[in-house]
Amino acid sequence: MSTQAAPRAATTGRRVMAQARYETLAMLRNGEQLLVALIIPAMVLLGLTMTSFVPLGQGRRIDLAVPGVLALCVISSAFTGVAIATGFDRRYGVLRLLGSTPLGRVGLLAAKAVAVLCVVALQFAVIGGLGLALGWEPSWRGTPAAVVATLLGTWAFVALALLLGGTVRAEGVLALANLVWVVLLALGGVVVASSRLPPGLSHLAELLPSGALGDSLRAAFLHGHARVGEWLVMLLWALLASVLASRLFRWSD
Repeated sequence: MSTQAAPRAATTGRRVMAQARYETLAMLRNGEQLLVALIIPAMVLLGLTMTSFVPLGQGRRIDLAVPGVLALCVISSAFTGVAIATGFDRRYGVLRLLGSTPLGRVGLLAAKAVAVLCVVALQFAVIGGLGLALGWEPSWRGTPAAVVATLLGTWAFVALALLLGGTVRAEGVLALANLVWVVLLALGGVVVASSRLPPGLSHLAELLPSGALGDSLRAAFLHGHARVGEWLVMLLWALLASVLASRLFRWSD
């Protein structure tokens, strides 16, 4: 009489990757998130490159514009997208149900982080490709510094998104996440360097993760430089938001 071995349970890594695959596809299939993640950044890049309405500083506009738009991509996916998705998943009980599965709460959060990194990589490929088609000439030796800045910025904004999405009601998250996105785009040192903003705003932007990310990517792709000071700003924001999110996050309304 033949016996069949019982199927083995999936490892934690496989569970996380399976959920990350689902989260990534859900982001890409969502029309609103796709608009914020790819279409609007592409339009911003074209607008900054083909017009001179927004002063970007000395140098070729395309070289100044692309790093800022890449920073905008990180904020769009890591903050706006994650905050809104988390807020509505919490409202409809999805987080509570998934947190009680073998995936677990830590696995769920890890899957969301992996999904964001996948979407950011796609954004960089699309926006970077568009920039190269428009004549962008990055300093490739700054790529390692850009990768470090991107990872720190992603961590900081995902942590902030979980803090917002895990503490505020879904309708409030939707309004606040979009409002913060607009404010950071205009005044947060994202597409316009912090040093180009009015004196009061420039000092504030330098202390924000948005300004630190934008200035870091510009330094990396324009001059091949690593901006350790900006990395520390993003690291501090990431640690602070992570601690607050771990203490205040609610898995259901």
